[in-house]
Amino acid sequence: MASAFAHALAALTIGKAYPNKYTSAKFWVLGAFCTIVPDADVVMFKFGVPYEHLFGHRGFSHSLVFALLLGIDVTIVFFRNTRFGSKQGFLLVLYFTLCTASHILLDALTNGGLGVAIFAPFDNTRYFLPWRPIQVSPIGVGNFFSEWGWRVIKSELVWVGLPAIVCLAIVWFFRRRTSAE
Repeated sequence: MASAFAHALAALTIGKAYPNKYTSAKFWVLGAFCTIVPDADVVMFKFGVPYEHLFGHRGFSHSLVFALLLGIDVTIVFFRNTRFGSKQGFLLVLYFTLCTASHILLDALTNGGLGVAIFAPFDNTRYFLPWRPIQVSPIGVGNFFSEWGWRVIKSELVWVGLPAIVCLAIVWFFRRRTSAE
């Protein structure tokens, strides 16, 4: 898995493409939450669920179906005053779904684990992308503060941080250009 830092950076990058009228502290916190929550599946190890099981690590919680369901649930629960079928409702579902789905992409770019069950529950096959430049993060906070964790951070600065900066610069450029017209 990529680290929680890389996942949260994805939420920031995706959210910056949204107009300011849709963003709030709640928007940002929930976006970061959606990028990180798929890794809550590591608790299944404590219950004896094997890694490769549908509900094991990088299983159903790392699927596009889960991303959509979480996007819908977060919007309904935390944005009750927004009509679900409205443009704003749709954009919120889209944001939270994309935040969750970004987790799938980042994990599929890592060099460890068994892959990601992108199409679960319909297909539990685990997939990686053909190019896997991101160092896989250790499971557990204690293990993260080690030489391995430092290698992960350096890898993510290059393969997640730099593309995020480029995306943010593009959004900034187009917003500035639009406001000048």
